Amino acid sequence: MNPTTQASTPKTLTHVVRDREAHKRPLDMRLIQRVLALTNAHPRTRGWLFLMCAIRALQLPMLGWLMAAAINGPITSGDSAGALRMAIWFALLAAFTAAIFHVRMRLGLELGEAVVFELRSRIFEHLQRMPMRFYNQTKLGRIISRMTSDAEAIRAGVQDVLFVSLVQGGQMFIAAVIMLYYDWVLFLVVLAMAPVLLLISNYYRHRLSEAWRNIQESFSRVTATLAESVTGIRVTQGFVREDVNAVMFRDLVADHADYNLRADKLVGVFLPLVELNNQLFIAVLLVLGGYKVLVGLPIGGGTADEQFAAMWVFFFMVPSFFGPITMIGRQYNMALTAMAGAERVFALLDTEPEQLDDDDAIDAPPIKGRVEFKDIGFQYVKDTPVLHGINFVAAPGQTVALVGHTGSGKSTITSLIAKFYLPTEGELLIDAMDIRKIRGRSLTQQIGIVLQQNFLFTGTVMDNIRIGHSGASDEQVIEAARNLDCLDLFESLPQGLNTQVGERGGNLSLGQRQLVCFTRAMLADPRILILDEATSSVDTMTEARIQKALATLLQGRTSFVVAHRLSTVRHADMVLVLDQGEIIERGTHNELLAHGGTYANLYRQFIHASEA
Repeated sequence: MNPTTQASTPKTLTHVVRDREAHKRPLDMRLIQRVLALTNAHPRTRGWLFLMCAIRALQLPMLGWLMAAAINGPITSGDSAGALRMAIWFALLAAFTAAIFHVRMRLGLELGEAVVFELRSRIFEHLQRMPMRFYNQTKLGRIISRMTSDAEAIRAGVQDVLFVSLVQGGQMFIAAVIMLYYDWVLFLVVLAMAPVLLLISNYYRHRLSEAWRNIQESFSRVTATLAESVTGIRVTQGFVREDVNAVMFRDLVADHADYNLRADKLVGVFLPLVELNNQLFIAVLLVLGGYKVLVGLPIGGGTADEQFAAMWVFFFMVPSFFGPITMIGRQYNMALTAMAGAERVFALLDTEPEQLDDDDAIDAPPIKGRVEFKDIGFQYVKDTPVLHGINFVAAPGQTVALVGHTGSGKSTITSLIAKFYLPTEGELLIDAMDIRKIRGRSLTQQIGIVLQQNFLFTGTVMDNIRIGHSGASDEQVIEAARNLDCLDLFESLPQGLNTQVGERGGNLSLGQRQLVCFTRAMLADPRILILDEATSSVDTMTEARIQKALATLLQGRTSFVVAHRLSTVRHADMVLVLDQGEIIERGTHNELLAHGGTYANLYRQFIHASEA
């Protein structure tokens, strides 16, 4: 199995996906400045962090230098009291170093969390303002990834990459200065060895980065497939796909195992090579330094005792110099990942919501509900018309039924009325006012929508009904349910109106979910009501009760009813029959039956299906 090929064509239980986002981006000063600007609200924490980094960068080499000084001084001379003093100073410095490390870590975590909190809040607020077109054109997974993996990448960039790199870079610089001061010849040897370690680190870092990315992506496929399988278990068992899915899932797990093994093999080579490089330098140091001490090599200068002291300094400084090379390489890799995450997050935040209101738009006064379409045309995608020349007038209080095959434009018309989109051509008037001149929020507050696939939020039945009117009292919710003649059905639930609906309403039947949404619309008391396939999930007995209640709900309101079940449109004041985005017939139910056209044919098909 080729892991690289598999990574580019990840499998699911149904198909192969080749759509991947960039994992890394080059360092971009504009993006770096924007990321750092996220910390501007916390200047004190940021300032203390810089100070802690400077102190810690000095402390780490000083621990090595102090150890070398103890060996070169009191230990070599046999001064036990001096050695004890040096040990005490070393212990105090080590404790102070640990304390500084704790403070730096804590401040870094606090700053990172504050940045992510603000960033996620901004993303969520921005998403709430984005128009329906954005959600139709953007995959849900990518929206979620902005909140999760991309935000976490920025967190890592803020709390780790910058400050860890400062510590490591400062530590490396100070160690270099100390070594250069003691013996420039040995320091040149250190510099000669550094590129070798850098090349090894870069070579394996790129390959490990790709391996870890493949591990992450393969594990995401495993978890996503598991979640999808649990959600669709009825389909799986209904079509007897348990064995087939199990085999395909084993393939996904096998891919994940292969990626883990490949990463382990790389680590198994990389770490020994780094260790070998360090040991090789120590061997070179012993040979060259020992030769200088014993023979008195002229280059570099200094007495034999000074050369001996320099050897110990170098022995303890080398880890402080070489260690940061690998660490900085790892931070650089994280920085590139953070750049990709930052680019995607800021691209989302920079996406201006589609302007649905004119600059001079006003809040809608209490509307009467007159809706007029004047030569309306609409396109979801440029040069792909969905509606052509739609003309009709719905008088206040009228019920307009929209009928036609799937894709004929019925739901698009209701979306235009709700101002989820603006017409591409023509005028849409509400009470003789162009919809562009009415602020969307003030209009939608007077529109009620009940869809075929209504979404219920986690919470109680009461909470979900109250979405239609957030300030409604319990008594008002109960009254709305009573007016809809479904209060007894809600009260028959295990905890009545306080019953938890579960995730996506999973604790309720389809009919019960629809009744919750009808009651929500009743509570909102809208002037315009849109029912988009609203009774398709309700059984015949429940539908009979709802039809009676709807007569009360629709009274005095302009209503638009989209339905395939033509029994729901018999009493409409006007029926519009659509085909490929055009109105091909209009009239009442009886008039269209007498006409004997498309509607009459659809009705005969409906009657035949009902009797079959």
